Amino acid sequence: MRITGLALVPPPTAATLPQVTPELLASVLARYSRSNDGLEAILAKVDLRDPDASIDRILKFVDYGHASIGGLTGGLAVALDGVSMWLAYKLFEIAQMADGQESSTRYITMDASQVPTAEELGVPHDLADRWRGVIARSFAAYHAEYARLDALAAAEPERVRLPADAKPAVVTRLRKNYALDRARYFIPLATRTNVGLVQTSRMWAQTVKHLDSLPQPEARAAATLIRDELLKQSPRLMRHSRAEESFEEQARQELALSCRMGLARLSTEGLADEVWVRVDRAAPPFLAEEQGVPEALRHRRNRYGYQGLATRRMRVSFAWNNLALAELRDLNRHRTGHRFTPLIQAGFYLPPEIARGAHAELLAEQAALTAELLRRGSPAYAYSLLLGAQTPFEHSTHADKFIYEAELRTGMGAHFRYAEHLSAALREFFVQVPEARDWVVEGTAEPE
Repeated sequence: MRITGLALVPPPTAATLPQVTPELLASVLARYSRSNDGLEAILAKVDLRDPDASIDRILKFVDYGHASIGGLTGGLAVALDGVSMWLAYKLFEIAQMADGQESSTRYITMDASQVPTAEELGVPHDLADRWRGVIARSFAAYHAEYARLDALAAAEPERVRLPADAKPAVVTRLRKNYALDRARYFIPLATRTNVGLVQTSRMWAQTVKHLDSLPQPEARAAATLIRDELLKQSPRLMRHSRAEESFEEQARQELALSCRMGLARLSTEGLADEVWVRVDRAAPPFLAEEQGVPEALRHRRNRYGYQGLATRRMRVSFAWNNLALAELRDLNRHRTGHRFTPLIQAGFYLPPEIARGAHAELLAEQAALTAELLRRGSPAYAYSLLLGAQTPFEHSTHADKFIYEAELRTGMGAHFRYAEHLSAALREFFVQVPEARDWVVEGTAEPE
């Protein structure tokens, strides 16, 4: 694991603008909110060559409950190289106000060398050899299925939904994507990936505090490294990023829930799809909603258009019983509202092109290891899961955000499996909001 902070510098066109550090920016804007002198007058009182005195004088308010000052630092960028896919998932779950990206499974080297050691991940010593064996056999299955599917797509090109005018390089790329996206369910969740996140000092402090409170050694190691990097840019505000009792207690409770539910539902069979959608259009009697859904939606030219009050005020909760971790990695990055999963293996998804029986021995071995870790209450159980593990996943948000997600995740180039999940959710949404049907653009996820 390697953590790197990235310091922003102004472009040449901004050379004449006042140049401030993240914490000086926060302190100046905090003073700005408590003064009618104007920004120029406030900056005139700050020695930009030695800003520490001004920063300390103002940022003391943070210690008295004014945490919002930490949100004035602007975006602090951090790159996390070589963290597990589990930690990447956890970062996006925690940092719900961050902008970020994670490496795609289409571009990561896939072999056992790309997995942290058992010691780094907290795998019990007596189970480490079994765990390493499952990891090695999972990668072998991945490579075997990728080679077979790539050859199948070359022999039967009609399987790949190619644009009519696709050039040879595009044909090759889409054929490989066809194979990569179907073989990926054998990838271990412990596999290393890279994550880049940008958020304010306030949100970084919360994120690092949360990581530092988790039972996984990898999370706590990341918290230390991230804090060390951010102390270079925001030393005062990052003081508020240590483990805290309420976070630790909730982590204990959530781990216990996952272990109980995980043991009760552990399976290697594929789960039939179930989707659950609830729409709440209630409005207070003194502030009724007068706009119709068609009027809220019909003025958009694409999914990025602005929606009206009728959808922005409508609450939507949606959930699937069997979201594979491969798709969870993508859908968990939608930032609005609240997302929840116990992160268990209630089933195991494989696409129709892969014969489940050919991998029964691997899946049985993997499930037995997961069961043992769950019985011990070990937080390392997550590192025994593969991306095909199916878990319940719930997302609560507003209708405008749900519609955007559904259009995006069924649109051009969307992964075939999460397009199926979002199409199912849309069908249930239309049952409850039928007037939206003509204005929501459900895609076909083509090409591959």
